[in-house]
Amino acid sequence: MRPLVHGASYFPELLAAIRAQRAGDLLLFTDWRGDPDERLAGHGSEIGTVLCEAAERGVIVKGLVWRSHLDRFQFSEAENRHLGEEIEAAGGECLLDMRVRPGGSHHQKLVVLRHPERPEHDIAFAGGTDLCHNRHDDATHRGDSQSLPMAAAYGPHPPWHDIQLAIRGPAVGDIEACFRERWDDPAPLSRSPFTRLRELVHREDIRADPLPLQLADPQPCGTHTVQVLRTYPNRLLRGYDFAPDGERSIARSYLKALPRARALIYLEDQYLWSPHVVECFAEALTANPDLRLIAVIPSFPDQDGGLTLPMNLIGRITALDKLRRAGGGRVAVYGLENHAGTPVYVHAKVCVIDDVWASVGSDNINLRSWTHDSELNCAVLDQSADLREPRDPGGLGDGARCYARDLRLRLSREHLDRDEPEAQHAPDVLCDPASAFEAFAETAAALDSWHDRGRPGPRPAGRLRTYRAPNLSHTAKALSTPLYRLLVDPDGRPFRLRRHNEY
Repeated sequence: MRPLVHGASYFPELLAAIRAQRAGDLLLFTDWRGDPDERLAGHGSEIGTVLCEAAERGVIVKGLVWRSHLDRFQFSEAENRHLGEEIEAAGGECLLDMRVRPGGSHHQKLVVLRHPERPEHDIAFAGGTDLCHNRHDDATHRGDSQSLPMAAAYGPHPPWHDIQLAIRGPAVGDIEACFRERWDDPAPLSRSPFTRLRELVHREDIRADPLPLQLADPQPCGTHTVQVLRTYPNRLLRGYDFAPDGERSIARSYLKALPRARALIYLEDQYLWSPHVVECFAEALTANPDLRLIAVIPSFPDQDGGLTLPMNLIGRITALDKLRRAGGGRVAVYGLENHAGTPVYVHAKVCVIDDVWASVGSDNINLRSWTHDSELNCAVLDQSADLREPRDPGGLGDGARCYARDLRLRLSREHLDRDEPEAQHAPDVLCDPASAFEAFAETAAALDSWHDRGRPGPRPAGRLRTYRAPNLSHTAKALSTPLYRLLVDPDGRPFRLRRHNEY
């Protein structure tokens, strides 16, 4: 398991892996949005072109892309359809999948590459990075030259922070099984009569052809125990055959991991919404007076607007209030900016608890991701102990693990503008949860002060800005709360679970 931080790390590796595939190999992918012209590495590496070339040389290419809501609402209906059309014309198959709960989306982002005659090359990619515009950024956060419009604060080329995982070993088979369950879902791709009409007009492929039999899982190849976790809603009318009541294993993983948190919860999240969801974080903070929480989130929602902005803020405001009531000064929330002062849009979905348990995926900390949309996460417990002090931050005997600690330190160093120690396993003050918490606070305070004083002299190191939630009027709160619950952060649980806030 390797975290690929930023699209500039993920896209070239994906490109090389696809171009190495031969006739008879298998390529499966799902996506929330796919832009066929998004370049993975340079001219000629457009994702549509790369997938078509694979299909033309005999690779079995199968894709599931969320059909999306209408483009007039700033979604991606046309782009997703065009990607599918290109792949179909080249001999592959890409279905536009709207088998979701009303108002929901397929949010999983995965690619599986299997090689029947070369199983040592089998690999899967899963996480938060779509194959679309805005995602091809790097640690400098200058943005993707192929950009989509966002809130004005992010500029013409929005800086983008994201993570995808490169996965080998038996978990590849688990992720492939996730794709196959959706592919073989007997429900129609859409129940909307208007969508059915568009399918006829555009002569879309609406029936999934059979897949080849699934190969045996790849052999274990490392020290990481990987648990593949998912969300599916309690779909109305006919449920999923593979999840008749929905699935909420992502939520349950947090409910099991958080009670063991004692020292530090490190989060990177696009939303951090919903007081219902953060209740389990608040309970951990209340129960453990030495527990700290660092959260890195976008400084601004991705959309401006008199209606959309309050809808996107109300859930975060109430969630942060709950966390701060539970943890007080032990809860620290930050946004990011690049060295030019442009805010960075945090799209990563990461949680590291006490440098032991780590989760990366497509899910956000909100009710939609935990109950309503389709999501895919990988939780990792590394068998390799990290020998740097403190060796057991939580004090429960679990011991820090290399994967979780290295992931947290890598992300932290980027945000703090710190270099990695030259010697492997050299002492690092950021290993200590209390020291890391203070380093974040000091870095953000210095940069905040520099901005507040009119930016005199050299810019302080770091990219962290203290997150300050805007004030919403009582009228804005009253108007936006029902819309937030209905449209922005809906609940996809069966009613019996909603009543007791269970998953």
